[in-house]
Amino acid sequence: MKNRVIVVGAGGAGLVAALNAHENGAEVVVITKEYPTRSQTCMAQGGINAVLSGDEGDSVEMHVQNTLKSANGLANESAVRYMCKEAPKAVAWLDSIGVPFSRTPNSKIAQRKLGGAYAPRACYAQDYTGLKILHTLYDRVLAAQIEILNERYLLELLSEFDESGKKYICGVSLLNKRSGEIEIHEASSVIIATGGYSRVYNNYSTNSLSSTGDGVAAALRAGARVSDMEFVQFHPTALKNSSILISESARGAGGHLLNSRGERFVNELLPRDEVSKAIHDEIAKGEDTYLDIRHLGTEFIEKELPQEVKLAKLYENVDPVHELIPIKPAAHYTMGGIEVDASSSTSIAGLFAAGECANHRVHGANRLGGNSLLELVVFGRQAGVNAAKYAKNFSKERTPVKEKKFFEDEIAEIKRFTNEINFYEKQLYLGELFYKNVGIKREKEALQETLKVIEEMRDDLPKMGVGDKTKEYNTNLIEFLEFKNMLMLAEAVLLSAINRQESRGAHFRIDFPEADETYRAHTILDADKRVSYEN
Repeated sequence: MKNRVIVVGAGGAGLVAALNAHENGAEVVVITKEYPTRSQTCMAQGGINAVLSGDEGDSVEMHVQNTLKSANGLANESAVRYMCKEAPKAVAWLDSIGVPFSRTPNSKIAQRKLGGAYAPRACYAQDYTGLKILHTLYDRVLAAQIEILNERYLLELLSEFDESGKKYICGVSLLNKRSGEIEIHEASSVIIATGGYSRVYNNYSTNSLSSTGDGVAAALRAGARVSDMEFVQFHPTALKNSSILISESARGAGGHLLNSRGERFVNELLPRDEVSKAIHDEIAKGEDTYLDIRHLGTEFIEKELPQEVKLAKLYENVDPVHELIPIKPAAHYTMGGIEVDASSSTSIAGLFAAGECANHRVHGANRLGGNSLLELVVFGRQAGVNAAKYAKNFSKERTPVKEKKFFEDEIAEIKRFTNEINFYEKQLYLGELFYKNVGIKREKEALQETLKVIEEMRDDLPKMGVGDKTKEYNTNLIEFLEFKNMLMLAEAVLLSAINRQESRGAHFRIDFPEADETYRAHTILDADKRVSYEN
């Protein structure tokens, strides 16, 4: 279908891409398995990095250097420079569409300092930055009358080969969660914006239940490459019992990290991998760890950190104004994802990706706080513009290879699987095993043991069938499909982590504790599970 762009995912990256594709003349359809306002973007609380002035000696060059340092030698410098240079334009665009940023007394956009930053450059809206950006984008998409198909689960990306043998994208197959029907949607180009895969860690992740990496898995099955899958960032301050995120804005505002003896044991504004390792080591000694913001004062806390107060009261039954907040590190952000080039295009013609599911090589081995919202705006805009340009010039007539019946038969086959193994129990075990063996500290034997368990789970999938055989709103079926995707991505993470025999950023090997210049390259994994390295 000429000039039609499908955006899969309705978080920040997806909605930014949709708006920009629409503005560039494409017919746009947004597809999401939940609803836009439930997207993970709402949990990005701390702010969006941009150098808006030269205050305190800050500069775009300093933003670049902070990002490269955090990335531990793995970021693509030209991509980082592009992102940092575009940052002020990205924030100005968000401001122009109505994002209600917090303001200074002279009405400028307020900025705070986050970990690893030279100066305060994170533009924020209290501690609801991601949520307010997401809601503003959603309002703009509705105003533009862009079609949104809610409660559609991505099954596969549809592709064909041209006369020269090059693969190109031509649409998507979906499962309508409401009706249980298979839907085939044709398109000239497709943008994947489905978020990360850290829900592999299950209850040890700050992410929503929807962060199951469906778009990354579908792209890999379609023949796209993925890269740097071993690099999973652990946020230092998740609530101890629920893994709910307590924003870096709390530390950026001056919060302290304490152990059971009331001692500060780390510089709270170091990059996240260093702070997480320090907390991990305290817990390994038998210490409890806490975030302390009491000294910031009631007025400041209630004005600038209202969400953190609510979350601590709701999930830990503590009042941060007067009490310590019990915390632990939890899987938070996946630096790896679908490999894209300087135009946000994948190795498949017409397939683009943006946001956490994509690897633009700007985060490397460890993402700088405040750069996730920046990335999704900068590269979401780029993906939208380039997908629209591609769609406009798309002239191929599609002769579908796989149609509705093919996917109906696949779902019917899954419903015939036996139910002798409870996959929910396996999913819980997977999360615990990943947190223990593929977490902040790793070593070869434990990684290989975990890979073996994953392979056994994958082989046992025909014994883990769904108990619910109904058609409409079959959440049991959707959760099985998500689990299947997570096993695929878990294997990709493990293969990449086993092969990287060094420590770098968020990937720390006890058996190889130092960085090795041999591995100063990006891990590439293809659909055949072959691991290679590229600079």
